Amino acid sequence: MLASHFSSPALLLCAGIIGSAMSFTSSVSAQEPISLFKIITVKDEIVVGLTVADIAELKGNTAGAIGKALATDRELSLWQFAVRKGADGSLEEAPLRRVSILGHNSLRVEPYATPLRIVPAE
Repeated sequence: MLASHFSSPALLLCAGIIGSAMSFTSSVSAQEPISLFKIITVKDEIVVGLTVADIAELKGNTAGAIGKALATDRELSLWQFAVRKGADGSLEEAPLRRVSILGHNSLRVEPYATPLRIVPAE
């Protein structure tokens, strides 16, 4: 029934766009060794990234793993990420500096998604 409202070329175009978007999403996530998270406090918020080494140390790459580490150790050192222009002029998420996150009752951690290319931290 739904197909009768759309022409065959329109359906093919939609299927192609959806397929391209799905392959782009999976190729981006497979290439990126960094997991981004937003740390939100009552005063401000920053975007941080977990490297492969950070993930191994925390035993996970979830907001829960970060929260558990902060509850246990009360401090965590991570890369702060920020948007910048790359060498080719396109925008990218890149490591800015290493920051120390201190555990606090009003701190919130949530996953952060970006359509930009993520530059790996050193």
